[in-house]
Amino acid sequence: MNIRATVLFASLIAAAPLQASSQSVQSIADAPLPCKAGQQINEEGYVKIGGIEQWVTIKGADCTNPVILMVHGGPGNPNTVFGALPYVAWEKDFTIVQWDQRGAGRTFTRNPATAEGTLSIAGLANDGTEVAAFVARHLKAKKLILMGGSWGSALSVHMAKSRPELFGAYLSTGQLVNGRENEADSYRKLMALARAANDAATIAALEALGAPPWLAPRSPGQFRKISRGYEAKTTTPAPKAWWSLAPAYASEKMQAEYESGEDYSWIQYVGMKGDGMHATLDLYKLGAEFRMPVFMIVGEQDLTTTPGVAKRYFDAIKAPKKAFFLLPLTGHDPNGPMVDAQYNILKTRVTPLLK
Repeated sequence: MNIRATVLFASLIAAAPLQASSQSVQSIADAPLPCKAGQQINEEGYVKIGGIEQWVTIKGADCTNPVILMVHGGPGNPNTVFGALPYVAWEKDFTIVQWDQRGAGRTFTRNPATAEGTLSIAGLANDGTEVAAFVARHLKAKKLILMGGSWGSALSVHMAKSRPELFGAYLSTGQLVNGRENEADSYRKLMALARAANDAATIAALEALGAPPWLAPRSPGQFRKISRGYEAKTTTPAPKAWWSLAPAYASEKMQAEYESGEDYSWIQYVGMKGDGMHATLDLYKLGAEFRMPVFMIVGEQDLTTTPGVAKRYFDAIKAPKKAFFLLPLTGHDPNGPMVDAQYNILKTRVTPLLK
C-alpha cells in the first residue's frame, strides 16, 4: 500500500525535513533549553506525554523565535514522514514543533499496545496540551502559536478551549466543524457539481455510495477519492516533490509501521459502523468563546471541509480578533497558495500579537 494513497484526510500542515540545518540533531532534554538569541535548535526524540513516549521534533534557526505547534491531520497522518515539504523555509522566522499523535507514526511504533485500545478526541486533546506545556517550558516560551488543519483543526480547537493560556493565537486551515454536517455538505456539493457537469460516471458512483452518514469504514475514503479528483480540476497542484519520504522512512519496515498507524487511527476515526470519533465531533458544543485571536483559511474548492460549513462556524466565534480567508485555486489539500497564505498571516497578523 502506497503511503500517499492512504492519506484520506491530507493534512494542511507539514513538517521540516529531519535535517533542518547543518546543526546536528539532538535528543530532546527534559530540562529547559539554555537558549541564546541566534542559537539554532534541531531536536527530535520521545517525550513522556499522557503516560507514554510520544515523538516530537523541534527545529528552527533561532530558539528565541515565535514557536508554532503544528497539529497534523489524518488522523494517523503525521507530517514527519515527508521530507521535502516547503515549511522548512519558515525555520528562519519560527521554531517549528511537530508531534506524532497517539496511534500515529513513531508514537504508534513506540507503543504498539495502543492498537488494543481506543482513541478519543478528549484523550488526544489532553496529549496535545501536554505537548504544548512541555514545549513552552522547554523553550521558555510565554505562548505558542497553535496551527491545525483538517482533523488537526478539530483537535486544535479542543486544545485551545481546554488550555487557552498556552496559546497566543490559533491559525486554522481546512476547519473541520461537525463530522455529520461536514460529510453531508460535502456529498451535496459534489453531487451538485457532478450533475451540473452531466458527469454520469460520478453521479452513478455517488448514488452507489449513498448519502451519508456512512456505516462502512471504506466509504469516506471512497468519497474522498472522487472529491479529490474534482478538486484537481479547479486548483493549483502542489509540487510532487512535497510528498517525497524523509530519509528515516525510506525502508519498507518503516513504511509498513507508518501505514499500520494510519490504518489504526483511521478506523478509530470513522468506526467500523460509522461510530468512531467522527460521529461525535461537534465544535459548537464547546462554545463560541475563544480567549485568543482566531485566523481561519479555507480553500474555495474544498470538498471535504466545505467553505459554507467553516464560515458558519467562524461567524459564531467570539474572539479578541478574528479573520476569515477564502483562497481561490485551493481545495482541501495543501498547495502553494495555501502555504503562502499561512506564512503571510503568521508574519503580518499573528507575530505582532505575540510582542
